[in-house]
Amino acid sequence: MPVFPTVDQQYTQQLVTDTFAGYDHQLKIPDGEWYDTKNLSSDHAPLMASRKPRGSTNLSATSLLEKDALAYVSENGTLYYNFEPTPVVGLSSGEKQMVGMGAYIVIFPDKVYFNTQDQTDYGSLEAHYTPSSASYQMCRYDGTAVSATAQSSAPLNPTNGQYWIDTSGDTHILKQWSASQDEWVSIETVYVKITFNTLGSVPAIFKEYDGVTISGSTVDVNGDKVIYAVGGRAVSTGDPGEADWIMVTGLLDTIPSDPDTAVHIDRTVPALDYVCECQNRLWGCYYGLSNGETVNEICCSALGDFKNWRQYMGLSTDSWTGSVGSDGQWTGAVNYLGCPTFFKENRIHRVTVSAEGAHRIDETVCRGVQKGSAKSLVVVNETLYYKSRSDVCAYQGGFPTGVSGAFGTVMYHDAAAGAINSKYYLSMLDEAGAAHLFVYDIARGIWLREDDLRVTQFARVDTELFAVSSNTLCTLLGSLPVGGAEAEENVAWEAVTGIQYYQYPENKRATRYNIRMKLAQGATLTVYVMYNSSGVWDEQGTVSAESEQIDSFLFPVRTHRCDHLQLKLAGSGDVRIYSISKILEVGSDYR
Repeated sequence: MPVFPTVDQQYTQQLVTDTFAGYDHQLKIPDGEWYDTKNLSSDHAPLMASRKPRGSTNLSATSLLEKDALAYVSENGTLYYNFEPTPVVGLSSGEKQMVGMGAYIVIFPDKVYFNTQDQTDYGSLEAHYTPSSASYQMCRYDGTAVSATAQSSAPLNPTNGQYWIDTSGDTHILKQWSASQDEWVSIETVYVKITFNTLGSVPAIFKEYDGVTISGSTVDVNGDKVIYAVGGRAVSTGDPGEADWIMVTGLLDTIPSDPDTAVHIDRTVPALDYVCECQNRLWGCYYGLSNGETVNEICCSALGDFKNWRQYMGLSTDSWTGSVGSDGQWTGAVNYLGCPTFFKENRIHRVTVSAEGAHRIDETVCRGVQKGSAKSLVVVNETLYYKSRSDVCAYQGGFPTGVSGAFGTVMYHDAAAGAINSKYYLSMLDEAGAAHLFVYDIARGIWLREDDLRVTQFARVDTELFAVSSNTLCTLLGSLPVGGAEAEENVAWEAVTGIQYYQYPENKRATRYNIRMKLAQGATLTVYVMYNSSGVWDEQGTVSAESEQIDSFLFPVRTHRCDHLQLKLAGSGDVRIYSISKILEVGSDYR
């Protein structure tokens, strides 16, 4: 009886990956993660899927703001609201800090405001007035004129209500004789009415309780003052009109007989590096020289009044300024959990807002915002995210936590961010200056790199995330809100695996990969393999859904003997990857 040779059975094992995570830019990563990605989305996780098409417009924009409708500034310096031009024109070139406060939009560094509910209400935060003449009269709070003699000794035989300026001490004091008390009674606050030669100009730019700086006067009213009353009106028929005037605190030993001709009255906003709105005030920070002095401080406007930053009346609603001792430039500001929060590269300063006006600055020594990445500060689901020098941080009021280990050893800078649907969109530059747009799905903990789109501003309005790229407005989720917009077609995408070893323990080897997928009509997919980190991608084949959708397709990829390999899936259009199966066969030490 003949003896036939025996053929050993070939044992195989299948390892299936059907849950796909995100971007992990390290050479050795778990199955299901991707060393590099382009234009993928986590919307269909755990499946791998391409992102939605974006929308592009023909609208120029440099800066954006989220409100009930989109606000943006065009390259020619015009403010648009809800895609309609506003009366605010002639803004300076370059990016802006746009801050919302109630119905208002406040624009820095131009220091301009606009009321979105009343388009006739707009203008400058600052006001400057230089009259050709100014005359003075001491008065009481109700405007009653005060005439007094300045001398070191009390007048003899005073009458009831008579005034006297006591100059015997270093500080001069206005006193009034009280017959009932038989003594001179000090008047704590004395006012000066300053009258100008204009009609209606002053009430048009100043209002009651404005904090102003007066300079150039020959009497003692120079310095920071509060306007306690303002008046003046234009001439009407048969009416000579009332000359403009303001009332401020001051004590005049003498009143000049000739009007002043060099008086300046200014309501100014200090130089500010970064600005945010919190608790019905604008808050800002500044580091540098101001009027020849080194400044390192945080300040705020008066309550409910973004025009007044020097209103000091001894009230809880006053403006406020606090000095900071930590070294270094400010790198960002944000309203987080109802606290104005300011950043340096190695510090976080939070302001505890007091109802009595005694605000307090707290300091935490930790990773702050990287210089140039102030626009990365975005709150998503009550957590603040930002770019530090070393990583992307999540901050919840204590110490920040790094969330960007997926970036590997690549360092990034100049970050700008936006958020929508629990996703944090982050545009950065790498060490070579190349742009990268990343998306962090916070609910799933998944990072994905979309592409090299450089975004400098983001703004979410309703269900769309707007972005500025190359001074052009675009939509990242594809809605087309204005005429002239165009949508992408068949988005090109890629996904590259980490290193896959060919030889496994127990003489197992990976001889085949089975990729199961779904392709929408018009979509294509091509598979490539790189062996032993050669830098050469060998094409393994292409599948195309030219005429109709392919609901389920198995793409086999047979690999040859090597030390290690990487797979790259690339295509265009709407594609879903259900699973990647790795087929292991048992061989010998020599096969």
